[in-house]
Amino acid sequence: MTEKKNIRTYALIALGISALACAATVVIGLLIGLNSLGWFLPNNIEPWKQAFWTSLVFIGIGVSVYGILLPDQVRRFLSRRQTRYGSNSAILLLAVIGILVMVNVLAYQNPVTVGDMTEDKSHTLAPETLQVLENLPGKVAATAYFTAGSSTSQADDLLSNFKSNSNGNFDYRFSDPDTDPVTVHNAGITGNGKILLTLGARKEVASYADETELVRALNRLINPGTRVVYFLTGHGEVDITTSGEATMSSVKTTLEGKNYTVKVLNLLAENKIPADALAIVVMGPLKPLSAAEVKLLEQYLESGGGLIVAQDPLPLTDFNDEPDPLADYLTSAWGILFDDNIVIDMSNPGNELLAVTNSLSPEHPVTRGMSQVAILPNTRSLSLGTVPAEATVTSLAQTTQDSWGETDYSNMQGARVQFDEGADLIGPLTLAMAGENTVNGGRLVVFGSSSFALDLNFDAYGNGDLIINSVDWAAQQENQISLTPYTTTERTLKLIDSPTWLMVLLFSVFILPGLVVIAGGVSWFTRRRRG
Repeated sequence: MTEKKNIRTYALIALGISALACAATVVIGLLIGLNSLGWFLPNNIEPWKQAFWTSLVFIGIGVSVYGILLPDQVRRFLSRRQTRYGSNSAILLLAVIGILVMVNVLAYQNPVTVGDMTEDKSHTLAPETLQVLENLPGKVAATAYFTAGSSTSQADDLLSNFKSNSNGNFDYRFSDPDTDPVTVHNAGITGNGKILLTLGARKEVASYADETELVRALNRLINPGTRVVYFLTGHGEVDITTSGEATMSSVKTTLEGKNYTVKVLNLLAENKIPADALAIVVMGPLKPLSAAEVKLLEQYLESGGGLIVAQDPLPLTDFNDEPDPLADYLTSAWGILFDDNIVIDMSNPGNELLAVTNSLSPEHPVTRGMSQVAILPNTRSLSLGTVPAEATVTSLAQTTQDSWGETDYSNMQGARVQFDEGADLIGPLTLAMAGENTVNGGRLVVFGSSSFALDLNFDAYGNGDLIINSVDWAAQQENQISLTPYTTTERTLKLIDSPTWLMVLLFSVFILPGLVVIAGGVSWFTRRRRG
């Protein structure tokens, strides 16, 4: 008797283990399903998959042990009528699930273009996009880098549409950039939402999930060329050749990851701008540029070149009272002025010299795709003067109203810093501007700080995006192809008049339900008379 009791106990323990494993299987399977939708993004999904299969094994072991220890119980259970009916239903349910799974697997492995039923064809790729996808010279792999918790539905729909129209030459996957920061950094990925495209040994980065942005990145990937960016030296500019918190090696590495060739340029020694220069970057000079150098830069911009300038507040330089030909040129030719101040941002308590961009221009290509603010330490503000008719200048980033431009540098001691009306410039203040000459195509981006692009601050919020996007735009690498614009169909809700509204109300609330009740009553009465 005791032996039978022990056997029954062991069998129930095995069945309990099987039940727990079944519950674990359901929960883990749900999490894996959410992961495939981009809603649950652990650092590594593989342990969860292993746990899923392990729980399935425990279910089988538990049920098997129970059947071996109590075969009579299993036999009686299977001989019940309810069990037979239930097993038939279970078999049918498993068959339906199996068919659905098989159909989805076949559909995933053999994607087809789904018809766009919208009136304005808003889910149909542009003809230029379809042409690029049709002419892909090889297998293009896209890796979309989205951090845990980020919404990936829009990117997934777009990439799936690209895959369906690529004749099998485009595939994609999602990855969390926080799981492998070294690989991400070496690939030139800065921030969240970037898409890395690879074709053989070549690679390009799309700044955000947008059809136009993806096609432009594909176009650069398919048509590689020499793209050289020069960083000016000779005036104490920030170093890009070495590593360290006070250098810009991260900018150099990221640009090289985007297939740029990064070089240094000493105009004092060379006395000319190389013909292959797509853009020239002047980051944080400690001494002013000479008039001859500025003249070369002016001629370069007039020939359609691109220039990025970042000049720090005067107390952080050795300009003293020396003339600044570059600042004079920016004022006369573009209407952009460097304010003689340093920005105090009270929205950042404890570090008021760290200016936070409260608003970024949603229209300009430099900041259009940025999802995060940027922070500019030790920055001066920019003002807009008289802009020539052939130039357009856009404010890229501004501070909050809780900021001002401090002009009394001797009063920069913690709590003693305060706004002086009439002397200081009240916020919001402009921290970055972009200009374009509509006649010759020259492009210019100006910052009041170079510190935001240092290795120390490069990965902070949107700082990396801001400097890299600026180089892309100045080098005219963001606009290689234009897509046919969609004509959006506007739909408005037309209100119906009172009589029509009354008819709809009567028909839907009284007439239709009344007919159903009458039909039910007639059916009941007829069956009752028949007995």
